[in-house]
Amino acid sequence: MDYITYAVPFFLLALLAELAYGIAIKKNTYRLNDAISNLFMGTLRTANKLIIIGAAGYVFYTVETKFALWRMDASLAITWIFAFVVYDFFYYWFHRISHERQIFWASHAAHHQSEDYNLSTALRQTGTGAFVSWVFYTPMFLIGVPSYVFVSVASLNLIYQFWVHSEHIPKLGWYENYFVTASNHRVHHAQNEQYIDKNYGGVFIIWDRMFGTHKVEDENEACIYGIRSTLNTFNPIWANLHVYVKIMKEIWFSKDWKDKLYAPFARTSWTPKSFSLKSHKDNFDPETFKKYDPIITKNQKIYALFQYLFITYIFLAFIQSGYLNYLELWLTICMMTLTMYCTTMWFDGKDIIKVEIIRLTLCLLIGAYAFYQTSLISIAASVIIYALINLLVLPFINNYKIPSLAQQS
Repeated sequence: MDYITYAVPFFLLALLAELAYGIAIKKNTYRLNDAISNLFMGTLRTANKLIIIGAAGYVFYTVETKFALWRMDASLAITWIFAFVVYDFFYYWFHRISHERQIFWASHAAHHQSEDYNLSTALRQTGTGAFVSWVFYTPMFLIGVPSYVFVSVASLNLIYQFWVHSEHIPKLGWYENYFVTASNHRVHHAQNEQYIDKNYGGVFIIWDRMFGTHKVEDENEACIYGIRSTLNTFNPIWANLHVYVKIMKEIWFSKDWKDKLYAPFARTSWTPKSFSLKSHKDNFDPETFKKYDPIITKNQKIYALFQYLFITYIFLAFIQSGYLNYLELWLTICMMTLTMYCTTMWFDGKDIIKVEIIRLTLCLLIGAYAFYQTSLISIAASVIIYALINLLVLPFINNYKIPSLAQQS
């Protein structure tokens, strides 16, 4: 059983509690632009799982039914304990290689892009992880772990990792030596030279101690979060794709065929010797580092927050509930993605009024189409009202005036 769906309400409540606590003690770790970008990424990841039929499930099923050495008894507690520990072992190696090799980092980088560190960072998940992660967990089915047990322990592992994404939780004494905590996971998300590429465990920190990747948080050096190849955008689409684009450029513009073939599997710090373009150099300096934080108006922030709330409503009321058929699901998720793109462009300080008008016009057209589908009256009303409200308030977002017919002539 996948327990993550049941945990989501508790995630959001914990997020609000952390926000309130940070404000109360005057150490708020949230910014609206970064937090909503994180939540968009989590929503996009969950939505993608509903429309993408991956090869992983087929591979797992084939290995479990045809090649498993034996099948463990799911009714025994020892099976669950064994599966939980072994899953975390494989997770360690998947996580480590995701930092060391380009094709895996292309997927995992999305989780590390946030320059803040709070519980919303835990919800910042890649939308492309399913394409590569399954390779590392196939051995679990080969040694007889039932698929039901695998799905359950995998979701429990991910749920455990939620709480460690916080700056407010101090070191926890002896617990630090055996389990992943907020302190040692802060190290993992930091880009400081002494912290980078450390503490890969999901639940148990013992794997890092065994394989030489453990690092204790230094009280004399604060963690600086984010990735060194700074994105300078809150765009969730580019966040998911930018490393893949880098790899494709290396394949296309490298002159040596060895470089072309090696590019996806190279270490993340690698640059092709035959690369014909100027390579981007890492200029990270902890003394001069500043978070990406464009200045936008209060109205723009309120407008962006409204977009997030509406997307969340559509996701929970119509997508998560299985209310839509496959074509309608595709269309809705595409419009959600476009809305996320436009909202994050507001956060980036871009003038996208014209694009926003086009988006809202599309929403009206989709709402009109849905109105004539007897099963979609509720979503039609929601989308039409949403689009009309947005069109009415749009002229006040950044003092933009929609030109009148007289002005256009």
